[in-house]
Amino acid sequence: MTKMWGIAAAIGVVAGAVPAAAQETNADGGTHVRAAVTAGTLGIGPEVGVRFNDHLGVRAAAGFLAADGTAESDSERYDARLRLKSFGGMVDVHPFGGAFRLSAGARINRNRVDVALVPDEDAIIGDEQFTASDIGRISGRARPTKLSPALTLGWAGKNRRGFYFGTEFGVLFQGAFKLERFQSTGTLRDDASFQAALERERVSLQRDVDKVKVWPIAQIALGWRF
Repeated sequence: MTKMWGIAAAIGVVAGAVPAAAQETNADGGTHVRAAVTAGTLGIGPEVGVRFNDHLGVRAAAGFLAADGTAESDSERYDARLRLKSFGGMVDVHPFGGAFRLSAGARINRNRVDVALVPDEDAIIGDEQFTASDIGRISGRARPTKLSPALTLGWAGKNRRGFYFGTEFGVLFQGAFKLERFQSTGTLRDDASFQAALERERVSLQRDVDKVKVWPIAQIALGWRF
């Protein structure tokens, strides 16, 4: 609930920055609906928006992407797969009535990191050595905060009909990636001593997947304003 009030306050501050001139429009500065495709650190996906006048607009977007990498505990290297999946809305303020904008909003954040280890020989798990059959396959999943506030600035073209190119830079306050569902399929999966070692391994791996609590936003958009 505290986070929800924080998001509402951020949007209110940005929206409150709109000058009285926001009620006036030029010859082509009225309400325009736009549709675009965006790509960047939030993934690739659709964006739709409404710019009510030269100074104020709103938009909604979604992003999807998957990428492979690695994550490391103190002793082992895990295969990791980052899956970007988020969607949400932003309030846009154009303080000078042109292309430059300041934005605040939030995204429903379903980003996640899946990790897996399948050793083909003895491996160190939680500072103890086990055979490959003892371990089997270790897997886990890390997720951040489900509702993440966002603050950005960018450029969105003039308030007129036609093709436009936009950019956006900022941060998504997603919090820590929490590594959960960390489990093994090996012959010792029900052994208490192995489970204790597995928990130490999870804590060690958690430190690696939890390096980015503030996700950078760098997006471009290509679209049409109607």
